[in-house]
Amino acid sequence: MSFTPGQPVTAVVQRIEIQKLRHGDNLILGFSIGGGIDQDPGQNPFSEDKTDKGIYVTRISTGGPAEDAGLRMGDKIMQVNGWDMTMVTHDQARKRLTKKNEDVVRLLVTRRSLEDAVKNSMSRP
Repeated sequence: MSFTPGQPVTAVVQRIEIQKLRHGDNLILGFSIGGGIDQDPGQNPFSEDKTDKGIYVTRISTGGPAEDAGLRMGDKIMQVNGWDMTMVTHDQARKRLTKKNEDVVRLLVTRRSLEDAVKNSMSRP
């Protein structure tokens, strides 16, 4: 999915709620991210046109909280706990996801299969 920065975005999203796993003083989500407005979008394997500077899920830990919640590799994170994630740096995204005082992370994500399903349903007679 590609869009112009600063312009409204229409996207098919899925809500995903991840209960962080407490491990000592750490709260574990079980996934890694890539992307951000400060990163080279050409290096993002999930950016279709290599211009998308969004935040993408690049790794999911098997059996971790993110996998259990239904997050998938390649998902584009649009919101975290109500905060817009479409125009953030990689570090801003990481900090928003790993806040120590939040045991639950509520995401809005979009993925190719969601977009394709809607397009296919709209093109049927």
